[in-house]
Amino acid sequence: MRLVFAGTPEVALPSLDAIAASGHELVAVVTRPDAPAGRGRRLVRSPAGAWADERGIEVLTPEKPRDPEFQQRLRELAPDCVPVVAYGALVPPSALEIPKHGWVNLHFSLLPAWRGAAPVQHAVLHGDEVTGASVFELEAGLDTGPVYGTVTDQIRFNDTSGDLLERLAHEGAGLLVAVLDAIEAGTARAHPQPHDGVSLAPKLTAEDARIRWSDPAFAVDRRIRACTPAPGAWTTLRGDRLKLGPVRPVANAPHLPPGELRVERTQVLAGTATTPVQLGEVRAAGKKPMAATDWARGMRIEAGEKLA
Repeated sequence: MRLVFAGTPEVALPSLDAIAASGHELVAVVTRPDAPAGRGRRLVRSPAGAWADERGIEVLTPEKPRDPEFQQRLRELAPDCVPVVAYGALVPPSALEIPKHGWVNLHFSLLPAWRGAAPVQHAVLHGDEVTGASVFELEAGLDTGPVYGTVTDQIRFNDTSGDLLERLAHEGAGLLVAVLDAIEAGTARAHPQPHDGVSLAPKLTAEDARIRWSDPAFAVDRRIRACTPAPGAWTTLRGDRLKLGPVRPVANAPHLPPGELRVERTQVLAGTATTPVQLGEVRAAGKKPMAATDWARGMRIEAGEKLA
């Protein structure tokens, strides 16, 4: 089939690679406009756009998919289908109607669970044991379209959102190409999503990423893993913000009040509502990440000090 791909971040690249190797004709990539990045705030192409540039494929960067100029160019390209992975903008019905087979979206949850911008983060945060990826027909509603197919994956006890998303991006890429193949062959069947089991996954904010030391250890662990690598779990000590990497609940450690630190020779513990957690990586503002034991030695943590 003749395809125009819509996607923006690195998580879209496995699907681009799979489509490029599939035999389908990729004629253009639609991505979000170049954005300022780095200390110099110079404009930088999105990962999906850079992928297309390297291969000499046309890149479209409309401010909004409703822009008439973009929709006219899409009509000129005449795609049979537009596969979508993490594009990052709402697509209006006028654009959805242009390809013969519509826009087909790879979403990183088992729909109708976790509709929205952050399905993987919410799956980890809420302690789901199983998740996956779904390919569905894009429509005006938020991830509400009929589903062509799914793949499932177990969420491991130490998975961060970054770990899980990387796995699902590769597993989902194969699913997306299989659906495109089936659409071309005329054998694809999309099934309406059930009304039961709907949950929403809005983007996690900085406040969502703030660690609640009064939560049980399992909830502290989940919040930190859900927010790793972005937006980054954080707490404060002596009024300064600290970012924390994944922690490990320690069942046999002495009880500590929520947030209280205990520095030992080989580990640094922090109290929760239940058992303490062992800190892993710590990153102070303006500093490089370091092991918690090295950070604690440099800070000269005093007995009874607490993370806020």
